[in-house]
Amino acid sequence: MNGPLVPNEILTPEIGLVFALVAGLLFGFFLERAGFGSARKLTAMFYFRDFALLRVMFTAVVVGAVGLLLLGAVGRIDLSMLAIPGTYLWPQALGGLLIGLGFVVGGYCPGTAAVGAASGKLDALVFMIGIILGILGFAEIYPVIYDFAWSGGMGHETLPGLFGLPSWVIAMLIAGMALGLFWLAAVAQKFATKGT
Repeated sequence: MNGPLVPNEILTPEIGLVFALVAGLLFGFFLERAGFGSARKLTAMFYFRDFALLRVMFTAVVVGAVGLLLLGAVGRIDLSMLAIPGTYLWPQALGGLLIGLGFVVGGYCPGTAAVGAASGKLDALVFMIGIILGILGFAEIYPVIYDFAWSGGMGHETLPGLFGLPSWVIAMLIAGMALGLFWLAAVAQKFATKGT
């Protein structure tokens, strides 16, 4: 059995949606069990008190990258069939900045807000309402910002293609960056909690 599952017709699109729903529910359940449905747990990173979120997210990136490369190398997944969204440098950079600011101010990202709202947290529900209003607001101003929204187009760029390096080298660099960040986070947390 080779992936991706739906493009290779191993799963029908309908079964793929059911699979995605179950995977999403399990993902949300484990996020909540890990405490990531709480704005206090999430914002502790910005006060250098708890870097669990950083560790979890970078671990997920490394495991995903290395896993895809290994499955591709042994022929279990056709990497050319994976959907790669187009890169539009300037709007995506601004969007990333706005999401980061929203995370700092509101204490949630969209996924963790959904988890928090599902577990009955009022602040997460308010954050979710803000996300919906933001989507509607973007739809309203889209004709005005159309040119900017599609600026800085780089096609379906990947890091190996951008830097001209083999995929496994990029995966090792990402893993090394993650380990370096984990070490820096541990040092920062040690200094932040010193004397408390």
